[in-house]
Amino acid sequence: MTAPHYDDSNVFAKILRGELPAERLYEDEHTLAIMDIMPRGAGHCLVIPKAPARNILDVELDSLSQVMATTQKMARAVIRAFNADGVTIQQFNESAGGQVVFHLHVHVIPRFEGVALKPHTGTMEDAGVLKANAEKIRAALG
Repeated sequence: MTAPHYDDSNVFAKILRGELPAERLYEDEHTLAIMDIMPRGAGHCLVIPKAPARNILDVELDSLSQVMATTQKMARAVIRAFNADGVTIQQFNESAGGQVVFHLHVHVIPRFEGVALKPHTGTMEDAGVLKANAEKIRAALG
């Protein structure tokens, strides 16, 4: 069986090319962190590599290393920004593994004792809420 190919028409590739808007939180030479537009909790953000990668199964090791470094940076920032008790890091691979957008991405979700994650409903968050949460995270990044 041949591995599925990377499709550069995915939403994250379009965001990286500036073809679609996103609430950008952090960017460096290798990665971009943005707000998740369908958050499962306040401050839910995503880290993506700039290099094309369908998921963890085909990403170059150097790119994956950069993604994880940015993921750690964002995890620390969302905990500070929201005074969270912890953080959930999620990453899905292929349809059977729960992946919906086929560009490697890591979910970073601030967590609070006794508060469950909202279900993934596909409902987009209000842009004003995303912007306010993004400002908190950017301030926590310094």
